[in-house]
Amino acid sequence: MIFACNFGILLGFAREKIVKMNTSAPSKDLYGEYREQMHKIADVRNAMAVLQWDQETYMPPKGSVFRAQQIATLSEQAHLQFTSEAMGNLLEELIGRNDLSKEEQANITLSNEDYLKQKKYSPAFVRTMSEMASKSFQAWLDARKENQFSLFQKDLDSLISLKKQETDILGYSAHPYDALLNEFEKGATVSMLDKIFGEIAPPLKGILNKIVTRKQVDDSFLHQPYPHQEQWDFGISLIMELGFDFEAGRQDISEHPFSTSFNCRDVRITTRIDDQNLGNMIWSCMHETGHALYEQGLPEGEYGLPLGEFASLGVHESQSRLWENEVGRSQSFWKYAYPLIFNAFPQQLEKVAMDNFYRGINRVEPSLIRTQADELTYHFHVMIRYELEKLLISGHLLTADIPAWWKEQYKTWLGVDVPDDKRGCLQDVHWSHGSFGYFSTYSLGSLYASQFFEAAGHQIPDLDQLIRRGQTKPLLGWLRTYIHQYGRRFTSEELCLKATGKPLDIQCFLTQMLDKYRNIYEF
Repeated sequence: MIFACNFGILLGFAREKIVKMNTSAPSKDLYGEYREQMHKIADVRNAMAVLQWDQETYMPPKGSVFRAQQIATLSEQAHLQFTSEAMGNLLEELIGRNDLSKEEQANITLSNEDYLKQKKYSPAFVRTMSEMASKSFQAWLDARKENQFSLFQKDLDSLISLKKQETDILGYSAHPYDALLNEFEKGATVSMLDKIFGEIAPPLKGILNKIVTRKQVDDSFLHQPYPHQEQWDFGISLIMELGFDFEAGRQDISEHPFSTSFNCRDVRITTRIDDQNLGNMIWSCMHETGHALYEQGLPEGEYGLPLGEFASLGVHESQSRLWENEVGRSQSFWKYAYPLIFNAFPQQLEKVAMDNFYRGINRVEPSLIRTQADELTYHFHVMIRYELEKLLISGHLLTADIPAWWKEQYKTWLGVDVPDDKRGCLQDVHWSHGSFGYFSTYSLGSLYASQFFEAAGHQIPDLDQLIRRGQTKPLLGWLRTYIHQYGRRFTSEELCLKATGKPLDIQCFLTQMLDKYRNIYEF
């Protein structure tokens, strides 16, 4: 998960700080001025991100009111500065020039796109949204602590009302939810996602139906006492193995794992540790490290500019899902890493063979918690949230009805009974940030991850054997070359075509799922 400063309108509200400029100067001088001002607004944006990171990690509870005010002030000021007349004049002048490089032209085009979008928002709306998001986050924390959705309901309802207003501000042609989806995945629509979920859900359900007829694999070794400090230490060593640069980042603990970046040399991730469940820590670490490796690989020379930003949330999630699943749940990786984890927890894994460890960590079983879900049923968790948001934004579901609707859908799709709100509709942090439209990027990310990993395997000789020896640098190098270096230059679809030679192909993911679980469950 990418942290809140990259969510929704906050992404655009804090991009540029502009002062009066001499628009009669040569274009190269104008572009230099553009870069300078973009750097300044990036500094403001990242200062706000530091406050948000602290809010989720170390801030004392009583600091929430003033923190909301501080973040709101920065959001409002950044928006005012970016949407100034001077910025509009500068972009208009630069767009008309033909002596810029392709990279410079791309930056100007994307900045102008951002400018025109942010001009639609009033400063008052920006401040209100920011204040409401901070207030809602604290209400979500309180509701989770008390395991009571009603403590979050009022603030969430206010936030949803603002998101509905935002759909009108942004505009849409078919469904109001399209406006919010596009904020996280450019070009995504209800029509597109309905088709994707409609195509992947039946085959995944078919695989699940076959699995439930087979003998269940044993993962009990994951669910026993694992000391907190030993887990933390192993998690640190694990993300170092994947290539996370601790001189350009750090890891901490939070209620909900996330990643955020202040620049490519300062990338923060968090994990969650459950003393009775080793899997929580392992795949939180690997997932967030995937996000972090992307951020650490973005072009340093494009700091504050569109080409220094990630392509989309779908692509960002492809990086986290690739390292979490394509690598982290693979037999090849654990051929190398199992001795390391065994040495860390010899008592708990004393009677567990590596092959049984691999099968156990890929156990498929309908469950309550999305972040703990297996690779297959995970997409039903995402689809339920996508459908819920669609109904809320269209007005076909009331906020008060969320808990009951949630329980009904989990029973229908996963066959599980939701015992309480904390393990139900309060489990995700996203809505408290106002991040409506985000969840579908998790499934899109998995689809892209499968296709990227397949392409890397075709282009890197003996990739599987390299991973078996713990050599993940070639894979990271491939991602740096084909994904990370381009920033926002290409859309997700364009990037996928460039990296793999074909547009998004869901069959790649479905084939991978069938092959993997047919082998594990022997059907």
